[in-house]
Amino acid sequence: VCHGPEDYRLEEVPVPMPGPGEVLLRVKSVGICASDLKCFHGAPLFWGDGKTPGYAQPPVIAGHEFAGEVVALGDGAGEKYGLALGDLAVSEQIVPCWHCRYCKRGQYWMCPNGDVYGFRQRAQGAWAEYVLLPADALNYKVPDTVSPEHAAFIEPLACSVHAVQRAEIKLDDVVVIAGAGPLGLGMAATARLQNPKLLIVLDLNDDRLEIAKLCGADLVLNPTKVDVIDEVNKLTDGYGCDVYIEATGSPAAVVQGLDMIARLGTFVEFSLLRKPVTVDWTIIGDLKELNIHGSHLSPYCYPIAIDMLAKDLLPMEQIQTHWLPLDRFAEGIELVASGSESIKVTLQPN
Repeated sequence: VCHGPEDYRLEEVPVPMPGPGEVLLRVKSVGICASDLKCFHGAPLFWGDGKTPGYAQPPVIAGHEFAGEVVALGDGAGEKYGLALGDLAVSEQIVPCWHCRYCKRGQYWMCPNGDVYGFRQRAQGAWAEYVLLPADALNYKVPDTVSPEHAAFIEPLACSVHAVQRAEIKLDDVVVIAGAGPLGLGMAATARLQNPKLLIVLDLNDDRLEIAKLCGADLVLNPTKVDVIDEVNKLTDGYGCDVYIEATGSPAAVVQGLDMIARLGTFVEFSLLRKPVTVDWTIIGDLKELNIHGSHLSPYCYPIAIDMLAKDLLPMEQIQTHWLPLDRFAEGIELVASGSESIKVTLQPN
């Protein structure tokens, strides 16, 4: 339970019971995300108008990347979601309001009134033995061919899918993905399905770069060992890459991308950046006329992510590196913070 910055406690709480339209899951596996880390350290998260910094609403149970067994169904929930007792299920991380202008337009992932599991009290998270899926949630059955452990990766993979969709990759594009963490690796696997002319992944960790190759990267580069801008220019007759997806969280990667990308290129900003970034907007406008796309959550992408895992399109045994019991959550947070020994860290409450 999150009680405030760096004040997370293992507690006994009542098992929730589902009301009409609600689903109760016995949590099988739940990930620790970069946004969980940011929340733990008290960094501002943005709610509502997207301008006012806020924080998780303590006390709230953390955790939004999860999969669990259906153990109870409220009235109408089974029919609504096609779920039965014993099914493995996941839920999109946002629970929309369904009444605002964005929800009415089908743009529910931008809902300013929505709750995200693990951050706001209406949608308690899954760092727990049980998690309740509210009546307004978006829930999906996971096929038997996907293990519960791998199913917890559906949420981050769906976010990766959306980021690649925002990149609008074409067959003759040179694509650069900066960052080979869990999200970047998911992006590499998804971009591979788009069949670009050349797919390049950048990271400071050589072990992660080796896994990026397994995800479909044609070329991997370590910025601490080579001048990556120079290397990309050499590969593109000096033009630069056509698509650059930033998935590192480092301000330096943003500046790097603007220098590396070709004129008329598409720049996708995905990361939760560690601090505000100042760049020369003349590059974006007058010099290169770039398309700058943000990427938020994973609208309409869960079925795609589920299908990718069912088809074994990612080396999940290499991506999911650590499995910890719930009472070792603090160790998990430290593993994610350091990043040197882990890729995807998950908790197994049951």
